[in-house]
Amino acid sequence: MDRTHGTALSGKEIARIIDHTLLKPESTRADIVRLCREAKEYGFAAVCVNPCWVPLAFRELDGSGVAVATVVGFPLGATSTFAKVAEARDAIASGASEIDMVMNIGALKSGDPDMVRNEIEAVVDACRGRALVKVILETGLLTEAEKIEACGICKAAGADFVKTSTGFGPGGATAEDVALIRKAVGPEMGVKASGGVRTAEAVRLLAAAGATRIGTSSGVAIVTGA
Repeated sequence: MDRTHGTALSGKEIARIIDHTLLKPESTRADIVRLCREAKEYGFAAVCVNPCWVPLAFRELDGSGVAVATVVGFPLGATSTFAKVAEARDAIASGASEIDMVMNIGALKSGDPDMVRNEIEAVVDACRGRALVKVILETGLLTEAEKIEACGICKAAGADFVKTSTGFGPGGATAEDVALIRKAVGPEMGVKASGGVRTAEAVRLLAAAGATRIGTSSGVAIVTGA
């Protein structure tokens, strides 16, 4: 895990913690190719694409050192555990090495932490030794107590990262939420801030609060100062 939280990041260090993201439903093959080529040019940590584009991204990035990330149970988190596990396995078989899964938000809010944990554990087991697992909380839908509870569940279930948002729900990444998540999970887990991150200053604030990865569709603008 990157240990950059709490430090002032240079431009190159910012690039190394960015997941260069394109999850819009209208994204084309040409858009994905451009995303991958930008990721190689600027040295981003990963690209994050919808599952159908994982094979293309893998071909574009093979040998580059840029990881291929994709989403599971996206964007609502309300698909079945079986479906999430199947999505994860299919994505890994197609070349993904990072899985960003959406937590079952409704189960958490229903007071069923066992259902949430069992599902995350099932995806973690499917990915073990082959892909990192980042669990998306969708913080804009949760109370502070629910955010803390969710972090504890993610940690207990063996996830590698806790992630703030899908970018499709209410709100986005805030330094306050990142600090809360960092405190809840401790120093060893990754924390990914995503949703509305568009400037280098925002990246630095989120990293100072405890984020070790940033999900953004504005990666090039951030590192070039555009």
